[in-house]
Amino acid sequence: MLETVIRFFQEGGPFMYPIAVVLVIGLAITLERFVYLGAVRRRNRLAFERGILPLLQKRDYQRAMKAANSSDSAIASIMGAGIGRLLNNHRREEIEYAMEEGLMEVLPRLEKRTQYLATLANIATLMGLLGTIIGLISAFTAVAAADPAQKATLLSESISVAMNTTAFGLMSAIPMLMFHALLQTRTNEIVDSFEMAGVKLLNIISDQGAGQSAA
Repeated sequence: MLETVIRFFQEGGPFMYPIAVVLVIGLAITLERFVYLGAVRRRNRLAFERGILPLLQKRDYQRAMKAANSSDSAIASIMGAGIGRLLNNHRREEIEYAMEEGLMEVLPRLEKRTQYLATLANIATLMGLLGTIIGLISAFTAVAAADPAQKATLLSESISVAMNTTAFGLMSAIPMLMFHALLQTRTNEIVDSFEMAGVKLLNIISDQGAGQSAA
């Protein structure tokens, strides 16, 4: 199996090497993003569900603010912005704007380098096609000067070798597109968790205001 892969790679021509470089870069970005987003998800769950949310439910906003400030998680910075406005007696709309601003600051870090995967997939595909076209041009040029009895055989062999580049380009592009979709889904899930946390804070504020009005 390994020998087949090596022969396939060697017979594809010089364009196989830049495609391989693109694939390695894409895999490195994918691994880094999966590790980063997984760490963000764990820190957010720990900071919010075990630290900030229980204090908010107890209406202990001072300690909730301290818990947000003591955490380095993304959700803590967003919730800290909202709780800070709450402690300064700002209106609900201003608290919501503060959390939206915090989300806008966090979002670029979550999406960082993910979009490169789609670009790298397109580059791998186009390089594969370019390698095939150049290989076909070389094949037809070589066949033109060959013995007529051998032209069919040489042409079929040359075309087979040239198509290896397209095949490898597609083999590199398809996984990167799949990883791009998975990372986008995971990022959207994290963003949804931020929005859900913000809604919970706003609902707690509304319930408190309704209770005070009834009293």
